[in-house]
Amino acid sequence: MSENIQKEIEWKPSRSPWFIIMPVMLATFMYALDETVANVALPHIAGSYSVSNQESIWVLTSYLMASSIVIPMVDFFCKVLGRKNFFMLGVFIFTIASFLCGISSSIGMIVISRALQGIGGGCLMPMAQAITMESFTGEARNKAMSVFGLVVVVAPILGPVMGGWITENWSWPYIFFINVPFGFLCIALAKKYLEDPPYARRQKDTHLDKWGFLWLCVWLIPLQIVFDKGNDADWFSAPWVCWFTAVALIGAVLFFISQIKGEKPMVKLDVLKDINYLCGTTMLILLNAVLLASLAILPQMLQNMMGYDAFTSGVAIMPRGVGAFTALLIFGTLGGKFTYKTYGIVGLFCLGLGGWMLSSLNLEISMLNIVIPNIIFGFGLVFTMMPITTLSCITLRNDQMTNASGLQNLLKTIGGAIGTSLVATMISRFSQVHQNGLVKFLIETNSVFVERINNYAGSFISTAGDNMNATYMAAKMLYNQLVQQSTLCAYMTTFKIFAIACFILIPFMFILKNEKQVTIKVKTNAR
Repeated sequence: MSENIQKEIEWKPSRSPWFIIMPVMLATFMYALDETVANVALPHIAGSYSVSNQESIWVLTSYLMASSIVIPMVDFFCKVLGRKNFFMLGVFIFTIASFLCGISSSIGMIVISRALQGIGGGCLMPMAQAITMESFTGEARNKAMSVFGLVVVVAPILGPVMGGWITENWSWPYIFFINVPFGFLCIALAKKYLEDPPYARRQKDTHLDKWGFLWLCVWLIPLQIVFDKGNDADWFSAPWVCWFTAVALIGAVLFFISQIKGEKPMVKLDVLKDINYLCGTTMLILLNAVLLASLAILPQMLQNMMGYDAFTSGVAIMPRGVGAFTALLIFGTLGGKFTYKTYGIVGLFCLGLGGWMLSSLNLEISMLNIVIPNIIFGFGLVFTMMPITTLSCITLRNDQMTNASGLQNLLKTIGGAIGTSLVATMISRFSQVHQNGLVKFLIETNSVFVERINNYAGSFISTAGDNMNATYMAAKMLYNQLVQQSTLCAYMTTFKIFAIACFILIPFMFILKNEKQVTIKVKTNAR
């Protein structure tokens, strides 16, 4: 313990930390952007490979789940290769995989390429978070984490906009090709500016937790298959879903047992004893699920229900970035006048309010009705993600940062992958529920239904040829409207659930220790 603390005190970057985090922020932006850049292009990708929209979701989830598997191994590879070398290797793999995604000739190839992209990108986020926290101290750390938080929040928001514009003006493969030049630029900047502190340099006698890695794969791979394909198989009505779920649960239990009892585990779970870290990480898991799930379904709703093209649906989401940038300006102006707890509470309330406003939309709305909730949502994201991320790690030592960041990003990514997978099921099931509730009004005893079908039949009589065919066409038209309304209600219900989840998290902010309490504790211990 004393040796690690001494290393922390002695080590300082040899150059300005703002130069050090340049490649870090670029890599973070690319990774976070690619979580959502393909969202608006999914219908085009599905069409290119002649697959269903449900199957095209694998393009998103394979990326997230592959990231989850590699994240716990970040600490190991940093010790084997040195963090700087491993960072550059991760960017290189991500860049090459991006090129392979663009040239993919089948859905299988792009899913595998996206998984490889996730493997390269998954290691970047925890290293970026650790490097940012380590390179700065005091008020400068708060500013750096503000920039980091803005990148993490804004990049997934800009993803659909950039993806939509590129898809409409060029073609969808270019949403992956654009990573190539920026990837090599990031490698060059990392080679020039990154530095490794003593505890993040290449070390001898490094041990790989082979069993931990095995159980992690046994846990996550079947779990993702269940979430992606379970709805098509009617969930637990299918025996294979039951078996895969059982395997995933056993894998999860064995993974955590191996990490607790192993002499040199892949991730050190002792950081979970820290209340700030445990509570903050739990909140971030749910928030990441809400963020990625909402970004997955909102473009689909705008394209499928309202006839928006890929670019316009991305533009409709872009105001989230405006809200996020506004929140950052306010945060920079107010500085330390309010605690991170206060910012977090305001942020969660804004997230809930934005979600609730999205849950009250209809098919006759204007673009403004989508813009305003997204501005509020984006405002809430910065005021939520940034304070909670900082507070969750503020009570940890510097030598714990890489491991803690890896575990936190593992759990966050799993939450995002599960949220992205489950939201498709939520839309499907809620649509069935609302359809079942609305269809009972399509009966002859309902005077409104009779009047409407007679009006439609009257307009079809000239083309139908007789009253029977005209009535059939009218009934079919009404049923199509019912299906459309049921699907819209499903989207609204899903957004309402997102809003309620954000409101529920507000009381948990009071559990977290704020930065002033941590400072007082450190001073007391020093005495």
